[in-house]
Amino acid sequence: MKRAFKTLMLGGALTAAVALGAAAPTMAQTMQPGAIQMMQPAPSLNLSAYGEVKAAPDMATISFGVQTEAATAQEAMRDNATRMTQVMAALRRAGIAERDVQTSGLNLSAQYDYEQNEPPKLRGYQAVNRVTVTINDLSKVGTTADAVVAAGVNQIDGISFGLKDPSAAEDRARQLAVRALQAKAQLYAQALNVQLAGIRNLSEGGGYSPAPPQLFAVRAMAMESRDSTPVAAGELTVRIDITGVYDIAR
Repeated sequence: MKRAFKTLMLGGALTAAVALGAAAPTMAQTMQPGAIQMMQPAPSLNLSAYGEVKAAPDMATISFGVQTEAATAQEAMRDNATRMTQVMAALRRAGIAERDVQTSGLNLSAQYDYEQNEPPKLRGYQAVNRVTVTINDLSKVGTTADAVVAAGVNQIDGISFGLKDPSAAEDRARQLAVRALQAKAQLYAQALNVQLAGIRNLSEGGGYSPAPPQLFAVRAMAMESRDSTPVAAGELTVRIDITGVYDIAR
């Protein structure tokens, strides 16, 4: 009885294996070509383009400071405050609104003299007060710089030009970028002899950013001349970068 039971079980296992082996080719044959095609990633074109627009700036930002030195910290700060008060008054006379003036730095540091083989000797203290001014009328840039120098400014860190509202220039750059991307996609499709099925996604980068500050030289004796310091605003470049993925028709 035991031998017969083992034989029966073995025969059942062989039958199941044969059935599975026979089913495998059948399952492969039932896979339709369309289903296999759907499992493959759709062909696409991944392209990038950009659009640039030149725009004339309509505002400027100047950073400058007053530096004073004295034997004591209190004297250095007091002298600095006196001169900076004169500078603020000069800005108001030049037509600069209070909201367009911002303190960007205030520093007080000890100054030492160093000699070989001797410990440092305290010489005094240095106070620096820096201010950033936004000028909305570019015709006043040179005269404003001259006015603050005459009032006590002895440091000018730089000048930068910008746009009050860059949205119009950015939108124009977007249009140019999309046109360039579309033209590039059509060119690739024609070269590859394929048809575009549409754009799958589109991403954007870049955009307006103010120009970095440039060195700005002001005449030391500006008030001796009737002419203000000449300033050239030039042009700004607004650039939009885009990337798009186009599907290719099967």
